[in-house]
Amino acid sequence: MTARGKFISLEGGEGAGKSTQVRALAEALKSRGLDVLVTREPGGSEGAEKIRELLLAGSEERWGARAEALLFGAARVDHVQKLILPALEIGTWVLSDRFVDSSLAYQGGAGGLGIEAVRAINVFGIGDCFPDRTLVLTLDDGAERARARDGGSGDRIGGRGAEYHQKVDLAFRLIAAEEPERVRIIDASGGPEEVTQRLLGALQDLLP
Repeated sequence: MTARGKFISLEGGEGAGKSTQVRALAEALKSRGLDVLVTREPGGSEGAEKIRELLLAGSEERWGARAEALLFGAARVDHVQKLILPALEIGTWVLSDRFVDSSLAYQGGAGGLGIEAVRAINVFGIGDCFPDRTLVLTLDDGAERARARDGGSGDRIGGRGAEYHQKVDLAFRLIAAEEPERVRIIDASGGPEEVTQRLLGALQDLLP
């Protein structure tokens, strides 16, 4: 029988370098002979990509925190059922740019719904399909980097104010403190290659 693949998510605030590191980590894992599928949230499957358009476009007032949490949850169910679980079952390693911990930190922590309330929504939708390891990239000047990258006009969630993103960072740290086996905080400062090596180090116990 084929061994089940591992499910890894990369998380962090705006401008921490997640997208760059997802690509670099995927290449590093492939170089070790692993079959790797790269995906993202919100999105990843056809239905989830449609919900992504609803979530990230429009005015700040378009959705409240509860509606956001439910929309993210709905997108995640489709993503898991259509893409993630089938890949894991045939032995593929799945590497996702954001997953459930973003909902816990953004809508649960910064949005004020409560981390456990948002966790319950997601457990209802995806059961125990949480990542085997979640790597949270942290960078002190990440928000400034994101504003420079986006020309000061990010999407309706990324473009929120500094206080909101500080709460997101705190929520990620709380989640990591509560689940140290699953969630690891990774310093995203320094060169991209250094950061990739830190990520690999945090996966060492999972690597074949």
